[in-house]
Amino acid sequence: MIKAKFDGEEITMGVGKFFSQFSLSANMWTTLALIPAFFGFLSLYSGDMASALLLFIISGCIDAIDGAVARVTGNVTRFGAFLDGIVDRYVEFFLYIGLLFYMENFIQMEFIMPFYFWISLLIFGAVMPTYVRAYADHRGLIKDKKEQREMGGLIERAERLTILYVGMLFSIFDSNYILYFVALLAILTNFTAIQRIWFVLSRYAKDQDKKNSRSEQTKFT
Repeated sequence: MIKAKFDGEEITMGVGKFFSQFSLSANMWTTLALIPAFFGFLSLYSGDMASALLLFIISGCIDAIDGAVARVTGNVTRFGAFLDGIVDRYVEFFLYIGLLFYMENFIQMEFIMPFYFWISLLIFGAVMPTYVRAYADHRGLIKDKKEQREMGGLIERAERLTILYVGMLFSIFDSNYILYFVALLAILTNFTAIQRIWFVLSRYAKDQDKKNSRSEQTKFT
C-alpha cells in the first residue's frame, strides 16, 4: 500500500546512480541485506532492542538499494525479483524469531493470550497474504497481473515492518510495548489475508455468473 501511494522515481534513480558506482551487482545488494538482519536477530536474542532496531532498518535500506541499482544499470530480471522476495522472507524470519526469544526472556506479562500465541499468529498472518496471491495465480483463479495488484489489503510488508519498528522503538523504553504491537499486527495481517481471500472469492463468483449468463444466452439462440 505504501509503495502504491508513494512515487519516489527521482529518489530511486538518485540512490541507484550513487550505489551503482560500487562493484556490487543488484543481486549482491539483495543478499547483503541478510547480514544486518542476522545480527539484528542476535541483538534481540541478547535483549538489545536498540541495536536490533537499527540493524533491521539498515537491512531494509539495503533492500531498497538493490532495486534502485537494478533499474539504473538495466539489470532488472525475474531472477532478481525472485531472489529479493526470498531474502525478504528470511529477513522477516530473523525478525520474528528474534522477537520470540526477546519476549520469552524479557517480557513478564500476557496480553489476553500468551506471547507465543501472538507471535505465531503474526508469522502466519505475514505469510498468508503472499500465499493467497501466489496460489490464486497458480490455480488460475486470478492470472491477470493488474488484478493481482488490485488485491492489495490493509497491511502489506512495508506497513507491517513500519508498525513493528515503531513498536520496537517504544520497547527500548518499556519492553512490554512490543507485545501490544505484535498482537495488533497479528490481527491486522490476518485481516489482510481474509481481504485477499474475499477478493479471490468475489472474482470467482463474478466469473461464474458470466459463464452462467453466457450459457443461458446460448440456450435461447
